[in-house]
Amino acid sequence: MILITLPDNSQREYPGPVSVAEVAQSIGPGLAKMTVAGKVDGKLVDASDIIDHNAKLQIITPRDDEGLEIIRHSTAHLVGHAVKQLYPTARMVIGPVIEEGFYYDIAFERPFTPEDMAAIEERMKALIAQDYDVIKKVTPRAEVIEVFKSRGEDYKLRLVEDMPDEQAMGLYYHQEYVDMCRGPHVPNTRFLKVFKLTKLAGAYWRGDAKNEQLQRIYGTAWADKKQLDQYIQRIEEAEKRDHRKLGKELDLFHIDEVAPGVVFWHPKGWALWQQVEQYMRGIYRDTGYWEVKSPQILDKSLWEKTGHWQNYREGMFVTESEKREYALKPMNCPGHVLIFKSDLRSYRDLPLRYGEFGQCHRNEPSGALHGIMRVRGFTQDDGHIFCTEDQILDECIAYTAQLQKVYADFGFTDILYKVATRPENRVGSDEFWDKAEHAVMESLRRSGVDFVIAPGDGAFYGPKIEYTLRDALGRHWQCGTMQVDYNTAERLGGEYVTESSGRAHPVMLHRAIVGSLERFIGMLIEHHAGAMPA
Repeated sequence: MILITLPDNSQREYPGPVSVAEVAQSIGPGLAKMTVAGKVDGKLVDASDIIDHNAKLQIITPRDDEGLEIIRHSTAHLVGHAVKQLYPTARMVIGPVIEEGFYYDIAFERPFTPEDMAAIEERMKALIAQDYDVIKKVTPRAEVIEVFKSRGEDYKLRLVEDMPDEQAMGLYYHQEYVDMCRGPHVPNTRFLKVFKLTKLAGAYWRGDAKNEQLQRIYGTAWADKKQLDQYIQRIEEAEKRDHRKLGKELDLFHIDEVAPGVVFWHPKGWALWQQVEQYMRGIYRDTGYWEVKSPQILDKSLWEKTGHWQNYREGMFVTESEKREYALKPMNCPGHVLIFKSDLRSYRDLPLRYGEFGQCHRNEPSGALHGIMRVRGFTQDDGHIFCTEDQILDECIAYTAQLQKVYADFGFTDILYKVATRPENRVGSDEFWDKAEHAVMESLRRSGVDFVIAPGDGAFYGPKIEYTLRDALGRHWQCGTMQVDYNTAERLGGEYVTESSGRAHPVMLHRAIVGSLERFIGMLIEHHAGAMPA
């Protein structure tokens, strides 16, 4: 007998192994018709998957967030089905879900046109009307390779190579079309009726401009037409507010191909920048921060000590002079530790707060660049607090109050709070982590805000609080961060004299309120539709 426990704690018995769809059918035909997938003991599975043990089961429908994500993923596969029927020489690459939609990257001998996109959408509608079942087959690795070899899908073969340990893979069949995916996916195309293809764009294989260019088709899918109509209205409004469009109309900035990912600020834009910077400088001054300035170019040896050279080398801009290697800094924290350790520090000096408008450079893939929101050269309102463990709580409370004031002054009042806790691989004792996690959570409780916990999402050196803004269009922007760090100061030799005349390493709190000034100004432009707050 198989005992299935449902979310309301009711239980059902079955004489043997049973599929998610069969459980739904036994509950009622209405639920069976709405079943997109299942969640068995917390894991998402296909409706056709068999449950062969006593388990907890949640039936997933289009009303669930997971159900909507599955619908979007399956609609991406439907794009592939339509494209292969219309353009048989096209080669399919990847089709992931993104926020409120999906895309599919495709290799084709020419750019797709708006007319192509319209034809693909019409073919998708025709395929949906056939009301066919989507068939899942868990397939041995060798057979998967043969399937894609016979179809000339060389990008799929490359993806198989990326998973050397996978001996069996999920293949999903839309009639004659087949795609590879971990799933789950919808059981039938009837769930895919409410969709729209939204735009075409170029992309690069693996997001690297050195690789071949691909065609990207974006789309969205929803549970009902009302949701789709509301989304289209938001998209139309977002296009009107696009910071790239308004930046040009208001003569604020431009990006030039001679410096991809770095901003040229025009007089009006630079005046706006200075307003934001001077405001934040006042926050530093009013809240006990010493403003500092650290070099942009630092020797390779420093980045070896921090671990960046070993783990982040491809993301850094590197240069050489007099047989020494240097890198443009991707972050400001090592420089602040060097300032801290340049003098003998006492426990009486703590907490010691440094703030910097530090210009950083990161070698972002060209395909990921987006106006002034995602750039290669950016300036952060970067602050670091050197303190003792006992001071973490008070510093976090004070920081949250500062952040709330700043966001409100710029017109953002809807803030989401998240605490990321210890990952499996970490430094420091459980006692340290217990104390740090308690401090950051208690700081939010005393600040009177609700928060969610993201288990295991903290950095290896400490827990963090993430502060996410919701803008006028309901979009989320993760801006503020408070990161507890037990590792960096010790790694770089930062220490202070304790009350008992011993030596100890300070805890380092990384904090930023607006984060990248470029990105924040882009957010301001879009949030206020170009009409900035006074």
